[in-house]
Amino acid sequence: MLARNTLIEIDGGKDTHMPYLGEEIPKLGFGLMRLPQEDGKIDIEHVKAMVDAFMDAGLTYFDTARVYGGSEDAIRQALVERYPRGSYQLATKNACWLGASNAEEARAMFRTSLEKTGAGYFDFYLLHNLGDTRTTVFDDYGMWDFVQELKEQGLVRHIGFSMHDTAEALGGILEAHPEMEFVQLQINYADWENASVQSRRCYEVARAHGKPVIIMEPVRGGTLANPPQPVADILSAANPDASHVSWALRFAMGLEGVITVLSGMSTLEQVQENVRISQDFRPLDDTEMKVIAQAQDALGRIALVPCTACKYCMKECPQGIDIADIMQALNRQTMYGDADGKNWYGFATRGHKKASDCIACAQCEMACPQHIGIVDELRHAVERFE
Repeated sequence: MLARNTLIEIDGGKDTHMPYLGEEIPKLGFGLMRLPQEDGKIDIEHVKAMVDAFMDAGLTYFDTARVYGGSEDAIRQALVERYPRGSYQLATKNACWLGASNAEEARAMFRTSLEKTGAGYFDFYLLHNLGDTRTTVFDDYGMWDFVQELKEQGLVRHIGFSMHDTAEALGGILEAHPEMEFVQLQINYADWENASVQSRRCYEVARAHGKPVIIMEPVRGGTLANPPQPVADILSAANPDASHVSWALRFAMGLEGVITVLSGMSTLEQVQENVRISQDFRPLDDTEMKVIAQAQDALGRIALVPCTACKYCMKECPQGIDIADIMQALNRQTMYGDADGKNWYGFATRGHKKASDCIACAQCEMACPQHIGIVDELRHAVERFE
């Protein structure tokens, strides 16, 4: 593996370092999808403490989105109104495939984000969650030209996109839109060789096009923070003093051409742990990479639902089913046994619709970036838990 965060060209037999967009940004970023809740609302005081700990450590990149349930407003209160604008980078996204019925409404989403955050401009602005039929919505609404206009006006510093699709689809988008400056991809050691997610192949396509990468889901929605027992045993045997999270973050941070690695933190304790990992960072060595290979093999033998709890599916569900927590219940049963799965399912459906309330409309599957057969998985939940 090459030295981390470099783009290497061979010139006369010598390695020549080529600077890239975002190279100077600290390699741990704060993903704002899973902020702490109290009484069903984001706990702003808790978020402020998390932001303060993050900024005090010299870390500066924050990633939000309109679809992250109040996240843009929360970061205004916790960050924008409390720190000088030039002291951090703020990214947000436009998911016009979700909620916009025409180009005017799609473009208006930018102004809403600007107002909600109060940021004045965005350092990084992304077309959100490209892939499948969602990509054509950005084409139909002229969003590629729109984000370039925003950049020309100084309202956006850098433009790019996030996506969950195949390496072939990614290559097609980058061929069609070389003006995009970066790509945000789901990359972690569990999905590195996953035939559906194609983490490695997508990463290699982005780098082949000269695009730096922002990494999302480095701990796969929390799964790699508390992995199945066979994986935990492998990691602990190799280094009993290293947290499971540290293995996942170091794997992602060790890749070349990375702008930052987004960790979706929900507690101050998680921020503090991740800060320690980033401050003590060193790339995984060859011996540790062999440990990761063993962990990957062990994960490959465990049939888990590849849900990252992004909850896009739930925004589309006409029945109001808590799909993400039901997927978690299925995984917890696989990892920790029947009792744990049933208890989790009971908690997930307390006061909410059950899996048996699914009407099989499949709107959730159209929104799922992981391409999960959600309707079938809900049927499995009915069989196992009801």
